[in-house]
Amino acid sequence: MTRFRAENRRPACIAILALCTIQIPNTGCHSDLSDIDAQTDALVRERSKLLGGDGLVPTRAWREPGDLDSEGARRERPETNDPEAKDLRWKLANQDRDVAARLSAMVKPAETGLELDLTGALRQAQRTGREVLNAEEEYILAAIRLLIQRHLWSPRFFGSISPQIVSRYAPTQQNTTALEVVNQLGVTQRLPYGGEVEAAYVYSLTEQLRESATGRYVDSSSLVLSATLPLLRGAGDVAREDLIQSERNLVYAARSFEDFRRAYLVSIARDYFDLLQQQREIANQENALKQLRALETRTAALVEAGRLAEFQKNIASNDVLVATSRLASQAERYVLALDRFKVRLGLDVNASVVIKSEALDLPEPEITPEAAGEVALLYRLDLQTLRDRVEDQRRAVRNSKNALLADLNIVGSANLGGDQGSQRGQPFVNPDRSTISAGLTLNLPLDRETERLQLRSATIAFEQQQRVMEQTRDNVIVEARSRVRAIERTRFALQLAERAVFINKRRMEEQELKADTVTAQDAVDTANALRDAENSRDGATTDLRNAVLDYLLSTGKLRVTREGQLQKPVAE
Repeated sequence: MTRFRAENRRPACIAILALCTIQIPNTGCHSDLSDIDAQTDALVRERSKLLGGDGLVPTRAWREPGDLDSEGARRERPETNDPEAKDLRWKLANQDRDVAARLSAMVKPAETGLELDLTGALRQAQRTGREVLNAEEEYILAAIRLLIQRHLWSPRFFGSISPQIVSRYAPTQQNTTALEVVNQLGVTQRLPYGGEVEAAYVYSLTEQLRESATGRYVDSSSLVLSATLPLLRGAGDVAREDLIQSERNLVYAARSFEDFRRAYLVSIARDYFDLLQQQREIANQENALKQLRALETRTAALVEAGRLAEFQKNIASNDVLVATSRLASQAERYVLALDRFKVRLGLDVNASVVIKSEALDLPEPEITPEAAGEVALLYRLDLQTLRDRVEDQRRAVRNSKNALLADLNIVGSANLGGDQGSQRGQPFVNPDRSTISAGLTLNLPLDRETERLQLRSATIAFEQQQRVMEQTRDNVIVEARSRVRAIERTRFALQLAERAVFINKRRMEEQELKADTVTAQDAVDTANALRDAENSRDGATTDLRNAVLDYLLSTGKLRVTREGQLQKPVAE
């Protein structure tokens, strides 16, 4: 029968107690990850400086997921709220309601609230815009992946405590049962050009648990060194492929994030300019409506005096109704665009926002389409990344060829431990009992079919990546050339629109001088023509601003500050 001997079990019990009382650090979502954030921020800043900026990234406050053991997260079948049609109710609208008043209240823009000009909108987007936050996090994730690879190539410590009960049955001898506790502490390190070295200290403690045994415990300790060094397959830079690619990927992520910030600025500026243009179109429509109402009043007076036929008044009244409906539609489109703009900026959709006009003086470049294409090839970050990815794929082909080689490794180990000791223990290094071994292992490449297929795949992928880069290069040239032509076209359209506004204003002034001889239809046509000309002029102004921004973006000459503001190029 197995029984514990109280006088001999103390050392083993102490080891078990130490195992049970070890405080394991909390590695969950609630642990302090400030050191990780500091390393990530430093790495991101260092990579961002390669782009010529200040290398600063907006500080982020990470939110914890909350209750990690919530019932909703553990439910296998989430509930769906989708009632049948018979269970849905709505209140019928009054057909006699004042639709005009209700619609006017719904589409009336806020007069007070958060005032945003272009500078404020860009600053707000940089702080709270969901798109820029997501792009920034992708950049940070690339940095974290690099930190993981760097950690795998740094000395990594490990430790374990393994208590176990071992029972040995011998038919001709006394059965024995022992408690064994093995403690192991070591460190492992990858070698720069392949292979790995490891050093481990192993301490073993054994205590007999049967009454018939000696009742004494024995311990032993040893220092074990081992190493593996490849000479053919897996030797050289191929061993560090994951680390090399992660280092390069962080550079790509820095370029991608900067590309996004530049395109994001242009996109937000476009939305802002569109809102200003809609404001001006509403103002133009209101002016046209005032003129049409004045025309309606004047025509009605002439009809009552018998100087005009009744249909002339009807023409003016009909155009007043059309203009009123058009104004309501424009106001509704503006409110919708403003709500979408607030969503893009990460603002509360219920927040009151007032869009203020801000002039953006962008110099128009004096450049030929051919020269613009050459500038784009020099500065475009996405094209630089594609060129580097071609080199990545070239390296992948070289690594695939390395995988076809035989496995020839140098292996060695050294056990510097001693014999089993007594309760007093013995030194863990005993030259008399040490063993050292070294040798070569050769695995012939008899089956490399998978590796050969992977080599062909890598070669094909290289050709594909080369074509993608070449096609993108040509598209970049085409895009840059088209942006130059777009600037000239929009400038020409603006000149024509300004001339049209001047002509229609003179036409209206002449009709006002000869009001008695001008028909209602002619006056309506003039008012509508002036409104359309003013809208075309405002639209051409917006298009010209956007064309210059698109040119800067397509040629890689657009620069954005940390706060998300445009850095205007220096005019020569």
